Amino acid sequence: MARAKRHYLPGHVWHITHRCHKKEFLFKFARDRRRWIEWLFESRKRYGLKVLNYIVTSNHIHLLVVGGGGHYVIPHSIKLIAGRTGQEFNQRKKRKGAFWEDRNHATAV
Repeated sequence: MARAKRHYLPGHVWHITHRCHKKEFLFKFARDRRRWIEWLFESRKRYGLKVLNYIVTSNHIHLLVVGGGGHYVIPHSIKLIAGRTGQEFNQRKKRKGAFWEDRNHATAV
């Protein structure tokens, strides 16, 4: 069965969580957490994502954002952040496979 499409409404506040694959502690080193934060701020520059708050724990992230500028801002930002973080981690550790567990979870606040 196909997944339901996500509809991010511009101007709304969203709480987004994303967990590492199999609840592994892939963010246990500060270097990896810093890279995730750097990609978060890169998405701010590229797409105009408005970040209210964030936290990076050792096995998941929480992100509080406002979707501004259009319905594509949040999905493109999450795609950039999650994709680049996973690619860099896998290349550096010489591993293959998923970095993130399934999809991120988004709740309108």
